[in-house]
Amino acid sequence: MKKVYFLSSCSTCIRIINELKLKEKKFVFQDIKNEKITAEQLQEMKALSGSCEALFSRLALKYKTLNPKPTTEVDYTKLILSEYTFLKRPVIQIGNQIFIGNSKKNVEAALLALG
Repeated sequence: MKKVYFLSSCSTCIRIINELKLKEKKFVFQDIKNEKITAEQLQEMKALSGSCEALFSRLALKYKTLNPKPTTEVDYTKLILSEYTFLKRPVIQIGNQIFIGNSKKNVEAALLALG
């Protein structure tokens, strides 16, 4: 499967999608603001990444207001499913590989995986 979870309003997500030419490579696109992540999709991402914590964005503005902060996989799962802003993005899935977030290293790894 070739899929990308992103926000259409996020200029960084759009830049990465364009940089990697994901539209030409027939990826399935899911704008997580308009089409919520399902529990099944999150479990699939978790299986590839190793944890929901790896998928969780601590940069989200809502994270700063959370009290108490999440500490368990259950906490991270509930938060990601309840609010799209808690998913670190973009999440690019290429077969059984997953690339989470917008770090330069991560984008380069995705580019290599695309061949």
